[in-house]
Amino acid sequence: MAKTERIQYSNKSFSCSLAFTLHLIGDKYKSLIIFHLKDGPVRSGELQKSITDISNRMFTYSIRALEKDDLVKRKIYPVTPPKVEYSLTFKGESLLPIILELNKWGEDFATNNHLYAPAE
Repeated sequence: MAKTERIQYSNKSFSCSLAFTLHLIGDKYKSLIIFHLKDGPVRSGELQKSITDISNRMFTYSIRALEKDDLVKRKIYPVTPPKVEYSLTFKGESLLPIILELNKWGEDFATNNHLYAPAE
């Protein structure tokens, strides 16, 4: 096996590109934010409501981390009350095929293992 160079990013060192990728999008909420931005810009409150069980603190942490890594951009409109929208950057959009494939895999896995609960 060939030795690979370590990836240096934001004062951190990663042993492989998968570890680096998981650092960027690997937690539950970052991936869900990207997924919920797939159809275009979403207002901050709507985006947070679309993600089940996310606290204000975790939403703020996750969205800021995605902004810092240039995967999500924030647009602030100069109105009262302030209007904030989030959307994917070009780099964020490049993750959509992967995120959508993970979503499809989850649907297939749940369906094939009868994990879906009947609709009420």
